[in-house]
Amino acid sequence: MSEIARTKTHPVMVGSVQVGGGAPVSVQSMCTTKTDDPDATLLQIKGLAEAGCEIIRVAIPDAKALDGFEEICKYSPLPVVADIHFDYKLALEAAKRGAAALRINPGNIGSMERVDAVIEAAKEAHIPIRIGVNAGSLAKEFDTRQDMTLVEKLVASSKSFVEHFSSRGFDDIVLSAKAHDVPTTLAVYRALSKELPQIPLHVGVTEAGALRQGTVKNAAAVGILLESGIGDTMRLSLTADPVEEVHVAWELLAALGMRRIKPELVSCPTCGRCGVDMIPIAEEVTKRLDGVRAPISVAVMGCVVNGPGEARGVDLGVACGKGQAVLFENGNPIRKVPEDKIVDELFAEIENRFGKK
Repeated sequence: MSEIARTKTHPVMVGSVQVGGGAPVSVQSMCTTKTDDPDATLLQIKGLAEAGCEIIRVAIPDAKALDGFEEICKYSPLPVVADIHFDYKLALEAAKRGAAALRINPGNIGSMERVDAVIEAAKEAHIPIRIGVNAGSLAKEFDTRQDMTLVEKLVASSKSFVEHFSSRGFDDIVLSAKAHDVPTTLAVYRALSKELPQIPLHVGVTEAGALRQGTVKNAAAVGILLESGIGDTMRLSLTADPVEEVHVAWELLAALGMRRIKPELVSCPTCGRCGVDMIPIAEEVTKRLDGVRAPISVAVMGCVVNGPGEARGVDLGVACGKGQAVLFENGNPIRKVPEDKIVDELFAEIENRFGKK
């Protein structure tokens, strides 16, 4: 796996989290609560932090949200990014009230003079800005051009905004240029990684859909990009509980061998030689693994004959047979356990070796 593109980017600090400069790809999400309800928002942030979220973004739709935003920044366990659209004055206030970073769409924030005011506010607060570009926030000079594809418009807009920020002496930026489909996402980020190699990239598929479709689209696009060394931080947008975004992000990082903080389940799809009802066993193991915070691998295999060999590389596992299972470690049998004790015996071994949450 190539890390060349990622390590070329310059480092940007979002609170205590480094984005770019070769730092591990960080996981972000966005609150679905109302920002003017700080208690509800902080409760959601706590749950997201427990799931592994490292940077959180909250919307500031109007001035009524600013007091709540200030309280959220004060008590949040994660660095808080202020998400601003249209009203640049909200960005100026957010910078004063504790934002760890600002996210703006220069194409919808108004004139470039207003963008410059936001830049100056970020300079004064010593915080970075994420330039967020999408089809609805293109630079005006490219938006209506009929001779350009959407990919070309997104890339040209991104470059023009980055150049403008640089001309103002501000390079503490992260860039995103998102689309809702996989091919456009790939084309845009591949181009940006070549044409702006120094800029940390925030990757993801926007408006990807509900849990199943959104997971597939994000995994396809972001997985390909990360494997190519493109991307410094990510939010995998889903129309679902934002905790699911975090779970999917970590599953993706683990699947690519990049980062793993939670257990991995290795389970066979079952077949006609299976002697137990595998699906509920695998589901129960999955549920109980949520309580383990160790980067271990655990197998649930349906065949006593082949199971340990096929899952030889895992830390612990069970290979099920008719009415019983063999508990094994690194492919070596430990003991036999009855069918009704399979999950309990497996987790007794996990807790003995790795402890509880």
